[in-house]
Amino acid sequence: MSDLAIITGASSGIGLELARCAASDGYALLICADDPRIHEVAEMLRANAAAEVEAVQADLSTRSEVARLLAQSGNRPPALLMANAGIGLGEKFLDQDIAAALNVINTNVGGTLALVHEVGRQMRRAGEGRILITGSIAGYMPGSFQAVYNGTKAFLDSFSYALRDELLDSGVTVTCLMPGPTDTEFFDRANMTDTPIGSSNDKDDPAKVARTGYAAMRQGESGVVPGFMNKVQTVFAGLLPETLLARMHRRMARPER
Repeated sequence: MSDLAIITGASSGIGLELARCAASDGYALLICADDPRIHEVAEMLRANAAAEVEAVQADLSTRSEVARLLAQSGNRPPALLMANAGIGLGEKFLDQDIAAALNVINTNVGGTLALVHEVGRQMRRAGEGRILITGSIAGYMPGSFQAVYNGTKAFLDSFSYALRDELLDSGVTVTCLMPGPTDTEFFDRANMTDTPIGSSNDKDDPAKVARTGYAAMRQGESGVVPGFMNKVQTVFAGLLPETLLARMHRRMARPER
């Protein structure tokens, strides 16, 4: 029986490409998204990669849905967990619907923590396992016009490194994937297509981002920022005042209407 890999946010974008990576390495897949297309993805992976794939449509903003996803793995401890599910929300914070803003936090942070907490315990008991958490270089910048999303990614970036240190000598590694703007459905779903960053054609290829993160996870690296310019941005983010970083983010994320 093949080792199990769990991938969330796998109906499109980086998550789908991570699933392809794991399938090509012979893992059995448990894939999840809140999008019904996750079942079409499962069929595609079965056909193209001859992979063992089970799909679950679930909203991971709630603990009950996280539990429902994990129940599908039965008693099979996962070898890989790629916690990739995440959503964004554009506009000024005070103009956002508060329920939508809280849903970003519940999905990106709450759902990820609940999933990593349970799977991480299973891996620690087994003495082996690899976890990949999709953070973002957005976590390095105060996100004007995307304040809640950037805040969640700052949390995940920090949490990944902290958890990795806690798991030293356990046989379990944690890797943080921190991409920059990537050519996915993220900006459509976040209502940001009318922003400079959303309308830009200069976004990263999700397949390349996923392969970079997947390789870093398999090698047990602490974290990876795909792309030279994204690496440069993170360096400068550590040197510039937060007020200036927020103003720079405003120029990228403010709607042009």
